[in-house]
Amino acid sequence: MTDLAHEVSHIGPRLRAQRESLGISLRELARRVGVSASLISQIERDKVNPSVSTLYALVRELGLGMGDLFSTDDLPLAARPGPSALVTAGERSVISLASGVTWERLTAVADPGVEFLKVVYDVGSESCPEDSLMRHGGKEYGYVTGGRLGVQVGFERYDLGPGDSISFDSSSPHRLWTIGPEPAEAIWVVVGRQSDGRGSPAIG
Repeated sequence: MTDLAHEVSHIGPRLRAQRESLGISLRELARRVGVSASLISQIERDKVNPSVSTLYALVRELGLGMGDLFSTDDLPLAARPGPSALVTAGERSVISLASGVTWERLTAVADPGVEFLKVVYDVGSESCPEDSLMRHGGKEYGYVTGGRLGVQVGFERYDLGPGDSISFDSSSPHRLWTIGPEPAEAIWVVVGRQSDGRGSPAIG
């Protein structure tokens, strides 16, 4: 179990700033996303970490890129990573999500065209409930490096172990979850999410 899974995500201020800049009220954003205004308020104040599906819905409604949320992107310019091609293990920007899901960005800065991530699903973690699969713009590519990861795409279910890989169109309803008694770790790439439009959740 990774300790990062239980840390606060620190993405709330970015979400709140974007919501306020768009002139959207807490209640209206909650209505669009399908959660309570109280939950949105707690997320914006970094009191709770959102689930994967809730975060995707918030990002979509607010017109953000996932790369906009990682921790170094709101630092003063002088404190941000330089244009170096190298990102060491200790320098990765991390987002912790509900139920023990963490994303570590493998690029020094946000890339609007590609999300290049290390993802960790703690024991019992899932990207969304079985009855509420997600979908969004782009295409996903995953390579499992540890543990076992379940992936559902449409009606097909896959059990991936170390060395297994998968790719699929993100517009297909899909879900990720941990299989077995140890965390699942993978390298994940999402290309073309910026083509996503508004709509109801249907990733990983």
